[in-house]
Amino acid sequence: MQKETEIKLRVSRETLAALREHPLLKKRNKSGWERRELMNQYFDTPERDLAQAKVALRLRKDGDDIIQTLKTRGQSVAGLSERNEYNWELPKAKLDVKKLDGECWPEQLAELDKKTLKPIFTTDFVRERAEIAWGRGKAKVVIEAALDLGHVVVGKQKEEICELELELREGEPAALLELAAELAATLALMPCDISKAERGYRLYDASSYSLSLPAPQIHAEMPLDDAFAAIMWHLLGSSQRLAEQYRFNGHWRLLQDWVDNLGELRALIGSLGQAAPRQSTSELRSALDALLEDWRPLVQAGDDDEDIRKAAPEQFAEELEDVRWGLFSLNASRWLMARTWTADRNVRGNRQGAAQITNWLPRLLADDAVALQLPRYQQQPEDLAEQLPRIERIQAWLHHARQVVDIPELDRLYGELNKLAQLANQPITDESLDARMHQAIAVYQNRAWKTLLRL
Repeated sequence: MQKETEIKLRVSRETLAALREHPLLKKRNKSGWERRELMNQYFDTPERDLAQAKVALRLRKDGDDIIQTLKTRGQSVAGLSERNEYNWELPKAKLDVKKLDGECWPEQLAELDKKTLKPIFTTDFVRERAEIAWGRGKAKVVIEAALDLGHVVVGKQKEEICELELELREGEPAALLELAAELAATLALMPCDISKAERGYRLYDASSYSLSLPAPQIHAEMPLDDAFAAIMWHLLGSSQRLAEQYRFNGHWRLLQDWVDNLGELRALIGSLGQAAPRQSTSELRSALDALLEDWRPLVQAGDDDEDIRKAAPEQFAEELEDVRWGLFSLNASRWLMARTWTADRNVRGNRQGAAQITNWLPRLLADDAVALQLPRYQQQPEDLAEQLPRIERIQAWLHHARQVVDIPELDRLYGELNKLAQLANQPITDESLDARMHQAIAVYQNRAWKTLLRL
């Protein structure tokens, strides 16, 4: 068994060609580009038991070699994935189920009748690979770079494969992100948290593809730094999956959710006070502000305009042809992996970062509740939008961590704040002003809100 650590980046054909000649890769290329045709047949049961267990089983023809591979459940965080991988060389292109014994076969599939495994889709592509190596401090880094071009094929359906895959052979995982970010500074690279196997399943049965990632497990004793990092990783990974799926099918709800994810990322980054000095968050805040400045008004307008909704997929495709989305995603991953916000903070900031979330969060919510001055906006509802950053900050924390705060009716407060934020984003009309006023009253009279004001 070996552990596979890699990052996949969706690219255009033009970018794929440019990567072959990229000065950075040329400088560090120790082997030259080696071209191979890879033909892969994936197997599962008719009920897709392997997919549900997060397991991939394939036969690969690589020249004259036949390799059977089993990849089992691992972790995938914002495009960077780690999985256990088992490989066996076979004499012929026939699945050998005897290799799938208790040493590698997942326990949850122990009762599966392996005779029910059948071919379900193929991924056939040309791979150009090279060994990329350099010194990183006192350590050596070796990465296999692979340029893949081909198709996922399910019956008469197919989807293009066009991606850069970077797999760590030696060194720290952070080096993968560093290399990817350096390349993404001038080329449009889109971190793609969906494997070739997942793309096959998506074509095989669109309803079987799950966008959702496991919710971060935030518990009361968790330090603020850990809780913040867990939620941020979750949102970043979710935003990448939403971007990929919207690119794939253009469903409007996915674009709405993508923008909501960006909004929550922005709200959380700006919420930590001295635990995350502004200098440490400046680059990410600027990148998110630029994305939200373009996409939030479009989504708000598109909710009531079918023409905008129809035009949005093409505009999103143009976004992905630019470097900013991929570069933001990779820089955010690097920032989270290195915990950059903790590097240069003062003693008070370190103390806040180490504080239990159950102690820190009520104080943040209480301070923002007081500063929101809801009675003022009952009288001046036309000015409510100026408080959106504060409302969104409270929303984001309630969304992901309200379970650690011992205050009654927080679920209801979260729902009422969502309504208030929605109204604050709407154009001003007599009707919307009246609705803002009544919703401000509803939040102010909420039991949880009153408790926060007394803390």
